Amino acid sequence: MAPGEYYHIYNRGTGKQHLFHDKADWHRFLFGILYLQSPETFRNLMRVAGRYTPDVGFPVSTDDTEAILKHRFVELVAFCIMPNHFHLIVKETKEGGIANYMHRVQQGYAKYFGNKHGTNGHVFQGTYKAVHVEENKQLLYLSAYIHRNPHELSDWKGREFEYPWSSLQDFTSGNRWGGLIVPDVIVEQFEQTKDSNYADFVKSSTAKLLKEELADLNLP
Repeated sequence: MAPGEYYHIYNRGTGKQHLFHDKADWHRFLFGILYLQSPETFRNLMRVAGRYTPDVGFPVSTDDTEAILKHRFVELVAFCIMPNHFHLIVKETKEGGIANYMHRVQQGYAKYFGNKHGTNGHVFQGTYKAVHVEENKQLLYLSAYIHRNPHELSDWKGREFEYPWSSLQDFTSGNRWGGLIVPDVIVEQFEQTKDSNYADFVKSSTAKLLKEELADLNLP
């Protein structure tokens, strides 16, 4: 991996088991992928992550957020968290950045999960996978592939744009997280008009349907 390059990062629960048992678990993992992009640490992290609300987000100070943006070792471009797996698009900004980021995200969540639920053993199925995004076409289709994942869930089929655990609405309805996600590399390629926009691209994309196309683009 190299600074300045984009990667598709993904992993699943060990044995394809669910990663989350309740809403607090979802909130804790979401907090990790958003706020652990730098070496910055949080006092009372559990309390901060546990006070998430859909309208306000996480109660993180402006100073803490600015410190993350100043010292980050990755840029998070897009994400989708599913019951038993997750997908991220990240840009490495410092040497070893993705390794540091994913160590913080996965190890932190595994420790939280084990302590809370009294479990032993692995939470994730081995180490994360990282696929280099080699060209713009791959980046665009990858983003659609990730954002279409909730279509697989019966409760969210046809409602992908409302799914709270992905960045799709940040691409189409306003960024909820400010600089903590950086979707511009994709969004700016689409004219946000009635006739041509990112929402239409995702709706019409076959990225989740054509297996041979996914193979060509190195998508799992």
